[in-house]
Amino acid sequence: MTLRSRCARQWGLWRSVLMYHGIPLRRRRLTRFYGAFIRPGDLCFDLGAHVGSRLRAWLPLGARIVAVEPQPHCMALLRRWFGDHLSITLVEQAVGATPGTARLFLSARTPTVSSLSPAWIAATQRERGFEQVRWDDAMPVPVTTLDQLIAAHGLPAFCKIDVEGYELNVLQGLTQPIRVLSFEYLRAHLDAARACVAYLAALGPYEFNGSVGEAQRLRAPTWLDADACLAWLDTLAGLGDSGDIYARLRTT
Repeated sequence: MTLRSRCARQWGLWRSVLMYHGIPLRRRRLTRFYGAFIRPGDLCFDLGAHVGSRLRAWLPLGARIVAVEPQPHCMALLRRWFGDHLSITLVEQAVGATPGTARLFLSARTPTVSSLSPAWIAATQRERGFEQVRWDDAMPVPVTTLDQLIAAHGLPAFCKIDVEGYELNVLQGLTQPIRVLSFEYLRAHLDAARACVAYLAALGPYEFNGSVGEAQRLRAPTWLDADACLAWLDTLAGLGDSGDIYARLRTT
């Protein structure tokens, strides 16, 4: 790696740190939002842990966390900050439909959009604000599955999936319901979000809601069944370029 590449990667990493950790009161808002889903002692999976913003938000809730991140430079930062924490287990792998190896496409200056999905990258490049983003490197990474993570660590109460277009692949490696999940959607790639909703609806009696961007505010006044969520996705996507869909098992 050239000096220029190393500098770009370090700049990208610390840009993410400032973006996700440098905004005053952001962690408190995240903790308050996730408090609706996470109880003290709950096991939580953070798939696509990046620079650990959710780890910092979940720890005050008393969560036990398995944080999964395939990017070596992000994992090095997570180990520096959280490696000795008894409530956090760090896993340097990607997650997919089947175990093995996959090619991770890296963006040195914008590591938050590094992805295993060429289709997602192609769709993202057409979006406003992403014209200057470059995926300038690639590397093979080991891949595990949600089922394998559950076998190793237990069934989580909450699972966050933020893997830049690989969300359906991640869900396809899950064969049992999880109490609450979230996955990211992109307006330019809504078909993938629809497929995720359909997969979860077949897996268990889920109901759905959504948030836009980093607002951490559920937009639907009531939780929706799968059909209503699929119809609502276009409306939700009209409010912003990206966001998260939340799925929880119905209790009645």
